[in-house]
Amino acid sequence: MPDVLSVPVVDEEPIASVLRSLQLEMLEPGRFRAYSLPQVRRIYGGQVIGQALLAASATVEDEARLPHSLHAYFLRGGDPDAALDLSVRRLHDGRSFSTRHVACTQDEREILTLEASFQGVEGGVEFSPSAPDVPSPTNLTSALEIFRTMDHPVAKFLGKTAAFDVRHVQRNLYTGSDPQQRATQELWMRPRHALPEDMSQRLHRVLLAYVVDQVMMEPALRATGLSWITPGMSLASLDHAMWFHRNVDINQWLLFSGQALSAGGGRATCTVSIYSQDGVRVASASQEGMVRVPDGDGAGSGRWGLAG
Repeated sequence: MPDVLSVPVVDEEPIASVLRSLQLEMLEPGRFRAYSLPQVRRIYGGQVIGQALLAASATVEDEARLPHSLHAYFLRGGDPDAALDLSVRRLHDGRSFSTRHVACTQDEREILTLEASFQGVEGGVEFSPSAPDVPSPTNLTSALEIFRTMDHPVAKFLGKTAAFDVRHVQRNLYTGSDPQQRATQELWMRPRHALPEDMSQRLHRVLLAYVVDQVMMEPALRATGLSWITPGMSLASLDHAMWFHRNVDINQWLLFSGQALSAGGGRATCTVSIYSQDGVRVASASQEGMVRVPDGDGAGSGRWGLAG
């Protein structure tokens, strides 16, 4: 079995806690146990995606085969105080690709199902669209600075525990909505502390899958006049797909260019293109999420903080 479960240990918090959540315990071949980060309400969806992708990676013996795509469904909210059990089923091992199915359960109830495909290095045609022309992250305000000024319990929690530095190009959605209600947005993101340079490419991709869920639905909030402090708003990921086009360096600033595709029926769909600091697209993702706000019937529970 590949040594993918050897997640590095670092001293710097809060990224150290993220890495601890990815240190899976192997119960037997193809079965793993994981534990959650401290959460506000429910398990953060990106955490479970990262853990499931890492579990799938651990069953692909050819270490040259890297995850190039994943598709996941969030079935129910997870309890951050209960262990997670990950069961991996081998669907296919071909000459070029390997495919795995992962079921994540708590108390014998599935909370997420994920399928991932792996491929070795191959040559072929090359194309990468140009990255948007946006200001450098050094000229933008960090979300961490904004959290420290907010009198909101989730903001105070994130100010201490957020492992990644997020810097919006447009107005942030932490303190209010976007008056222009744009359907697009750009932001930069990287870890607050650098991770070991010898970390495997599989783990770089796992960490990108972990963090992208944090910002996937923001374009829909922006387009519909909502924000993270909209009273009573409920937000949860429903299904998520991701493609890795090239190797990822999670230590560098990555540009996330997002777009809202549609909103209606209590759901919204968004996409994001992820570029390296030198403007090459390294990954793409799409997600549909539940978005509810209070109405005359009282819909909307206010459960958005780190919900998966």
